[in-house]
Amino acid sequence: MAEITAQLVKTLRDKTNAGMMECKAALTEAQGDLEAAETLLRKKGIAKADKKADRQTKEGVIASYIHMGGRVGVLIEINCETDFVAKNENFQELVKDITLHIAAANPRYLERSEVPEELIAKEREIAAEQVKGKPANIIDKIVDGKMEKFYSDLCLVEQPFIKDDKMSISDLVKAKIAELGENINIRRFVRYAVGEEL
Repeated sequence: MAEITAQLVKTLRDKTNAGMMECKAALTEAQGDLEAAETLLRKKGIAKADKKADRQTKEGVIASYIHMGGRVGVLIEINCETDFVAKNENFQELVKDITLHIAAANPRYLERSEVPEELIAKEREIAAEQVKGKPANIIDKIVDGKMEKFYSDLCLVEQPFIKDDKMSISDLVKAKIAELGENINIRRFVRYAVGEEL
């Protein structure tokens, strides 16, 4: 087991924004392995965030982001529970990160429930056609895998975060919920690009 030094605890805290005692406990549990401790803290953060998911979010911000010299623009509403958190620097940083992500990754929908049924059916049909001739017992698994990729390409909350592709936008929001202690909800967004089809 690696020695758990104050510097190691500080490194983990800088990476996760978790409290010092939480970082030390995670490092102890992970026997000094920094990466394993970070994973433990992420899992705990997601569990904390899940507990807050039912709380109402009536405060928040509407923010904009203009990219590429005015060629791409994003407008977003992100809600939280209190005005205090809406003005918090960490919340504002989350909003900025998500608007930047939307400008770069161009999601078409917020989540799966917004994807039209006819588009899902068409995509499933295309995926099934691509694996025609494979053994019947694995076709459904392959099609399901292709559909997961389809959703992660189109749906904002499922996309890998452009600054850290090991976490999705949903994971990013859950980490911020755990950090700030309030429920946070991406309500809606729109992305515009000069010359795109309406």
